[in-house]
Amino acid sequence: MSGPVKRSVMIAGHSTSISLEPPFWDALVAAARAEDIPLNALVARIDADRVLDPDPPNLASAIRVWLFERACRSQ
Repeated sequence: MSGPVKRSVMIAGHSTSISLEPPFWDALVAAARAEDIPLNALVARIDADRVLDPDPPNLASAIRVWLFERACRSQ
């Protein structure tokens, strides 16, 4: 497995960099397609949920957990 890949996404009009391993990027892109929303919109939604946590994880961790929970729900 290759290491993390850094990509920039727009959240609320601001560019932010996220480092994820390629399988997580692939899963995130697939999830955005499945929900018929842009990747930036999905990341923004995950970020909005993340910041509600009293001790919010970093965005990359929140994305990984969101993808894991989504995979568990689909089984």
